[in-house]
Amino acid sequence: MTVPDQNHAPAAARCPVTGATATATADEPIPLHGTAYKSDPYDLYRQMRDAGPVHRVRFPSGIAAWLVTGYEAAHQALNDPRLGKNHALGNDNWRALASIMPEPQHSQLQVHLLHQDPPKHTDMRRLVLDAFAPRRIEALRPRFQQLADALVDALPHEGGADLVQGFAAHYPFQVLAEVIGLPAELAARFDRDWGKVVQPVGPHDPGRPAYEGRLRSLQTYIADVVAHKREHGEDDLLSRLVAARDRGELSQEELDSMIFQLLVAGQEPVTNQISTMLITLLRHPDQLARLRDTPGLLPRAIEELLRYDSAFELTTWRFFAEDSDLHGTRIPAGDSVIVSLCAANRDGRQFPDSDTLDLERSPNSHLAFGHGIHFCPGAALARAELQTALATLLRRLPGLRPAGDLDELAWIPAVLARGVNSLPVAYDRRS
Repeated sequence: MTVPDQNHAPAAARCPVTGATATATADEPIPLHGTAYKSDPYDLYRQMRDAGPVHRVRFPSGIAAWLVTGYEAAHQALNDPRLGKNHALGNDNWRALASIMPEPQHSQLQVHLLHQDPPKHTDMRRLVLDAFAPRRIEALRPRFQQLADALVDALPHEGGADLVQGFAAHYPFQVLAEVIGLPAELAARFDRDWGKVVQPVGPHDPGRPAYEGRLRSLQTYIADVVAHKREHGEDDLLSRLVAARDRGELSQEELDSMIFQLLVAGQEPVTNQISTMLITLLRHPDQLARLRDTPGLLPRAIEELLRYDSAFELTTWRFFAEDSDLHGTRIPAGDSVIVSLCAANRDGRQFPDSDTLDLERSPNSHLAFGHGIHFCPGAALARAELQTALATLLRRLPGLRPAGDLDELAWIPAVLARGVNSLPVAYDRRS
């Protein structure tokens, strides 16, 4: 699996797409795409961990990158000050094929927190932390419960429903609108199809024109949000970000990028995480029943479900500013380095019986929210949403079970994320 160099010999692994056993070389990266891989990448990740910590891989756009697997290697990479997030560090080879936004949107929407390094990252992050502080999130939990109950109230009284289309696709955005101060009239205008912009396609993909159309529509929407908050400023996060722009603390591109990140990256991963958690529990009906009957287990269970199958499968790009050594592998400057959070979270050296779902696992130092300076600032919000969502669905949908074969679910083809767009379930009668 690793690229042969002075410290590594090539290792054989089975390709999840073709099923063939191959030896990876610098000219033959391991493909990270295909239906089999997206449905269940964990066997491939196990082979990678066994072979070594760093692997040459190829994404659907054709771009080759370096994938970090294993808990210790991932933890170190997430905290490595040599690895920057700013796209300006990427080399021409990366930029030519990477699934990134086209211009001008790349310069206008991609200078948010995920793609910044200190000191700019530090200043921008400070602007959002208060809105996602654990104390504030706890105070909002009753409202989160009201939103969850209203969505369940709208489900069919008995028989079954699609829990993505009927619940998970809407709940995180409704919660987010409350937290950041998005007015109801603007929230009603948000098109969930815009969320697909976090599933970028390569420059030669036939879906590129539709992708660019979504970007333009979303930019228009963001401009309307900024104009509304400038005219009707309140004590909320969106208003404070607009005020920071007017004080000269943010550029217009940084303001638009931060709103973009909030609106899209702030909800789609939670939608996906609700779906992956439900799928995991539906595959383990004994654990589902136990969690339903033992509500006090919920906080620890959420952490284990995050570890077991994280919706944020891979981190975004990182780059070395100069040729550097990473766990014995020489990485050229500007090549993309990506950390596999899912592979790290199934590392048996960190988590005993790592492929076993243990709702009482403790300690559980998973990396589902990342680590280091880019640790997700909305982690407390995500945990509250997930706890409320699962508790509500399990309590109010007795007899919750799959309405079809879980192995036939269509997983979204997103490069970095895990989730499904449809999850049909059956239940006895909505309570």
